[in-house]
Amino acid sequence: MRVAIAGAGLAGLSCAKYLCDAGHTPIVLEARDVLGGKVAAWQDDDGDWYETGLHIFFGAYRNMRQLFKELDIEDRLQWKSHSMIFNQKEVPGTYSRFDFPDIPAPLNGLAAILSNNDMLTWGEKIAFGIGLVPAILRGQSYVEECDQYSWSEWLRLHNIPERVNDEVFLAMSKALNFINPEEISSTVVLTALNRFLQETDGSRMAFLDGNPPERLCQPIVDHIRAHGGEVFLNAPLREIHLAEDGSVGGFRIAGIKGNEPREVVADAYVSAMPVDPLKLLLPDPWKLLPYFSKLDGLNGVPVINIHLWFDRKLTEIDHLLFSRSDLLSVYADMSNTCREYADPERSMLELVFAPAHDWIGRPDEEIVAATMEELKRLFPQHFTGDVPAQLRKSIVVKTPRSVYKTVPGCQQLRPDQASPIPNFFLAGCFTMQRYLASMEGAVLSGKQCAAAIDRNLGGAAEPGRATSRLAAV
Repeated sequence: MRVAIAGAGLAGLSCAKYLCDAGHTPIVLEARDVLGGKVAAWQDDDGDWYETGLHIFFGAYRNMRQLFKELDIEDRLQWKSHSMIFNQKEVPGTYSRFDFPDIPAPLNGLAAILSNNDMLTWGEKIAFGIGLVPAILRGQSYVEECDQYSWSEWLRLHNIPERVNDEVFLAMSKALNFINPEEISSTVVLTALNRFLQETDGSRMAFLDGNPPERLCQPIVDHIRAHGGEVFLNAPLREIHLAEDGSVGGFRIAGIKGNEPREVVADAYVSAMPVDPLKLLLPDPWKLLPYFSKLDGLNGVPVINIHLWFDRKLTEIDHLLFSRSDLLSVYADMSNTCREYADPERSMLELVFAPAHDWIGRPDEEIVAATMEELKRLFPQHFTGDVPAQLRKSIVVKTPRSVYKTVPGCQQLRPDQASPIPNFFLAGCFTMQRYLASMEGAVLSGKQCAAAIDRNLGGAAEPGRATSRLAAV
């Protein structure tokens, strides 16, 4: 069975990979000239890489880790110490750590929390621990019920001091969805905490050893092509063409960069695009169906990723860092954390600017200037004195609509991968799966989408149907 997939991000590539494994033939169509979607990256004229976002892999990402194993690229994940490291606001240039000992969960998480005395008092720790008891005992069903509350509301309902938010969860909510605790659904934070507390290595972090398009996405493409599938770049979907019976009759692809307009005809069709462009392409007859009309409540959140190259080392820390800044979310010195970007003499900081709503339209120069002011607080020893550190180069990557904004009430809006249209399916982290808006969620959604196609249509393709390649319109 031939399956046309619009989008070569992790969701689309994962879907294609697992369709190949089930004996089907995917045709992946990517609008841009780069693989990866939200994990895309590019090289500048100096040969330096810059990325759409700062991508962290967690031990709890079981489906992602299984994908690495199946592709035989597990050695490309560079695992860091099992810790979470926060900048200390009160003592500029210093850090507070949550170190997870090598004992089973949830004891290792409890030990990490209890051993940190920099950020929370014993009373705050006890209040927070009591508040988490229902999530630990009742599991995911309780977590889903909490989607009616923001994280700040959930804390207040459980009489947990506001300082817990300020000290820990302001940074964590921005890292999870690029928004503040007053906006983010408590389901998102509780899902992460459940995984971190219930899986011994759930909160351990890894960095990819190089740029994502080559080191992660290309091996998936190689697997797809080795199994008879196809992947095309510069092939943007412009119209979902309906057949007379209301099913999808073809994907109409625009002609760009010298390519002719085309129509791709297949047995099944998948949108693995983000939810925002998908909504623009929905055929009019579909828009009144509840399955599709609910998508109006899902909207991408703006994200800014900043890359700063300096003339010296600012830190030797080989790990993700939580800035605890009003402007910044998480950051890392990629010259330490990523083998391909390694530089023993100079730092390249990659920083997530969040929330980005008020900044996404501002000039890059203003964003870099504001970030530099924050860095003077984070690294005061390097920006004072007679010879302060010098910024050699900067690149700002803006994504006006990134992962869907996980505000309260979104869970009921997320669609299943199988749509009411018999031969049309969805993949993407906004679709219903347990890992929300994340790389793990994208991979899992693609895997679930492939399973739904195989289950619903695996034996239904008509002999001889849709055997043509990309045919010119």
